[in-house]
Amino acid sequence: MDTGILILRLLVGLLVAGHGVQKVSSHLGGKGLEGGAEEFRADGFRGGVLTALAAGGGQIGSGLLLAAGFLTPLAATGVIGVMTVALTVKRHNGLWVQNDGYEYPLVLVGTAAALAATGPGAWSLDAVLGLTPYPLWWAAPALAAGLGSGLLTRLVLHRQAPAARTDALGGR
Repeated sequence: MDTGILILRLLVGLLVAGHGVQKVSSHLGGKGLEGGAEEFRADGFRGGVLTALAAGGGQIGSGLLLAAGFLTPLAATGVIGVMTVALTVKRHNGLWVQNDGYEYPLVLVGTAAALAATGPGAWSLDAVLGLTPYPLWWAAPALAAGLGSGLLTRLVLHRQAPAARTDALGGR
C-alpha cells in the first residue's frame, strides 16, 4: 500500500508543481510569467501578473509538499484549491477533457482528497518526522477548505461578463 501511495503522491504532486512552473516561467513548456498572466486574463480573471504568481506559487508549493508527503493535509488543501479554480474555468465545456472539460482538474481534486484521507504513507517526510498517522477526519476540513478557497478565489478575482446592452427599441 505504501508503494502505491508514494507513486500517487509523486505523480500528482509533481504534475501540479510542474503546472505551476509553467504559469510563472518558460520552463516545462511554459510561456513565461506574462504568458501565465495572459492566460488568466483570457479566462476572465483580474490581477494579471499577481494572479499568475499566486496561482503558480500555490501550485508549485502544494504540489511539492504533496510529492514529499510533508504536511499532507495542508498540501492536499492547496491542490484542491487551485484545481477547483481550474474546474470552474473549464466547467462550461462539460466533463470530458477532449472538449477542454473539467475531467482532469476533477481527478486531481479527488486524488488530493483521497491522499488527505489515507495519509502520505510510510515513505514520506510526515512519517519520518513522526507527524503520521493523521486522523481520518483531517480529510473533511482539507476538502472543505480547498473547495472553499477555490470558489472564493473565483468569486473575488473573476470578472463578471458584461451585461447585454439594449437599444431604445428593446433590441440588442
